[in-house]
Amino acid sequence: MKRSLSFSVILFICISCHSTSFAATVDTIEVYSTAMQKTLKVAVVLPEQYKKSKNPLPVLYLLHGGQGSFRDWLTKTTDPMLLHNLADQYNIIIVNPEGGLTSYYFDSPFDKESQFETFIYKEVVGKIDSAYSTIKDRKGRIIAGLSMGGHGAMYIAAKHPDLFCAAGSMSGVMNINTKTWKVPDEFAKSRAENFARLLGPPKDTANPYPEYTIVGMTDKLKANDVKLIFDIGVDDFLIEPNRELHRRLVANGTPHDYIERPGKHEWAYWTNALPYQLLFFHKVLQANGIQ
Repeated sequence: MKRSLSFSVILFICISCHSTSFAATVDTIEVYSTAMQKTLKVAVVLPEQYKKSKNPLPVLYLLHGGQGSFRDWLTKTTDPMLLHNLADQYNIIIVNPEGGLTSYYFDSPFDKESQFETFIYKEVVGKIDSAYSTIKDRKGRIIAGLSMGGHGAMYIAAKHPDLFCAAGSMSGVMNINTKTWKVPDEFAKSRAENFARLLGPPKDTANPYPEYTIVGMTDKLKANDVKLIFDIGVDDFLIEPNRELHRRLVANGTPHDYIERPGKHEWAYWTNALPYQLLFFHKVLQANGIQ
């Protein structure tokens, strides 16, 4: 009886080891930014089939939010295996680059250490394409993110449609005018001061920095033919800017998917939202002949 029990335990351990040894894996690499003269970290989630695949794989660049880091999507979701499972399910490489604490993923004209647009679209994409077997074409590249990263994904896709076929935002900062946010005055003031530090004092306080905010880029989004999806929780403090972006895209005839669902500005919401975005992206890649 003891021998049988021991054998069962050993068999279970062997099966468990075998089943997990082929799951998605995570590389942490360093990317030197010539634009910022510093080295930053990037997490790369490789699907189970990566080493076996004879064909290059599509890539999702997934950006973190404000006050976050490149590890957030791997450590803060309510499902710790979320990215691993999605990478395996869709056979896609998921890249989580460092984006700074409050960069909003644009190139600051004043702060040379905050050049995150260039870092993402040029330096990270270039490094990933050189180091991994990727589809080196816009038809196989996607960019998405949450909160500050949602702004970054839409902004970078709008500026560089030659690199990305689709973009997604979850609870994104669609307007960097903090007066449109439902937040305490102190928080709004601190973020407004951050934008002034990065972009200079606003010329128009009613519409500051229109060229750096997504609601001011709707004509560019229409012209780019980048497939768009964005969603937000109905209790999120950023819901009104998201609704405004939706209204403007409807008005100018830009195709997009917009979703409101129950939820707040929190990881439980983003954990639930990301699989829906991956399904959307999967259909875009299928239409591109990728998957």
